[in-house]
Amino acid sequence: MTSAVLPTYARADLAFEKGEGAWLVSTDGRRFLDFAAGIAVNALGHAHPHLVKALTEQAGKLWHTSNMFRIPGQERLAERLTQATFADLAFFTNSGAEAVECAIKMARKYHSATGNPQRYRLITFEGAFHGRTLATIAAGGQKKHLDGFGPPVDGFDQVPFGDLEAVKAAIGPQTAGLLFEPIQGEGGINPIPDTTLRALRQICDEHGILMVLDEVQCGMGRTGKLFAHEWAGEGAAPDIMAVAKAIGGGFPLGACLATAKAAVGMVAGSHGSTYGGNPLAMAVGNAVLDVMLAPDFLPRVNEIAGRLRQSLAMIVDSHPDVVEGIRGKGLMLGLKVRDGIENRLLLNAMRDAGLLGVAGGDNTIRLLPPLIITDEDVAEATKLLDSACAAVSAQVKVKAAS
Repeated sequence: MTSAVLPTYARADLAFEKGEGAWLVSTDGRRFLDFAAGIAVNALGHAHPHLVKALTEQAGKLWHTSNMFRIPGQERLAERLTQATFADLAFFTNSGAEAVECAIKMARKYHSATGNPQRYRLITFEGAFHGRTLATIAAGGQKKHLDGFGPPVDGFDQVPFGDLEAVKAAIGPQTAGLLFEPIQGEGGINPIPDTTLRALRQICDEHGILMVLDEVQCGMGRTGKLFAHEWAGEGAAPDIMAVAKAIGGGFPLGACLATAKAAVGMVAGSHGSTYGGNPLAMAVGNAVLDVMLAPDFLPRVNEIAGRLRQSLAMIVDSHPDVVEGIRGKGLMLGLKVRDGIENRLLLNAMRDAGLLGVAGGDNTIRLLPPLIITDEDVAEATKLLDSACAAVSAQVKVKAAS
């Protein structure tokens, strides 16, 4: 049967009908341990009772009014996010790409509002992924995303990943700031060292430009802190930050957070969204924060992340012919598949075994489980991954012998 859905995805022939915690059940009754989490979205797992309650209660009251009117849940979520972060203000969106778009506009508007309209260019890193809009694919700079869409949107200068000297050399009279992910997700789980993060902050201050972070994937508890840049201390705080994915726990929601200084140009009429910050999204976003801001939540993420990393280290030791290393922080981890073996081969073997992951750049597999995984989940994932690696090893040996 031919689908009427636009064929822009290389989908697996697999569909799910329900989930609970870290587990999914397919339409044909098979169970899968979900270490993809909707690409780091389902941070509290599937059908989390607190999120279900918040959404269903709000659904019985009010869905949408638009931003022509005050939205109490929006004001509450903005207050809570700013209290928990560097930011003073929040703008709510429906997606990560929209949050990054807002951040780009805000960085440009800041310089225009402060008398330097010529400063509109942002320095970005090779291997980045910032979304699928025309501006965000230009910011990411990857040929596979740009091909066929005409001239790239102007205003982005790419330099090698984390290269401080290249950043300094790229700064000119038109530079508005730096835009980057503290840990590249799609690029292959590439963390920027804490010392480099602090140095980038210092470079921005020295040149009077803004530091704009994309924490769409690495934020909201994924690394064991609420946001990944926090590992580098106050000396790495951004001026503007895009957030999405886990902030809605599966409901479409994003946010652009900023200091009052950076947001100075964003006045009435300068930006907007019809659906952004609607009552349904705000009910879920506040419910997610209820869980994530509980005193014992992030310490538990760090504890279980340590156990998962130890288990993955054993997998690397046991299958050096298939995987060669582990990258990342917290529960944002990447398995580097050995050169000569396509990561999709291992990803498919994992799926056959009942474990879901996500492909990443540089021949990696991203492991992005829900932050609520248990010790039993880690043990089961280790067993399934061991089985998948053994299957790949056998395939490789057969191919080599033929």
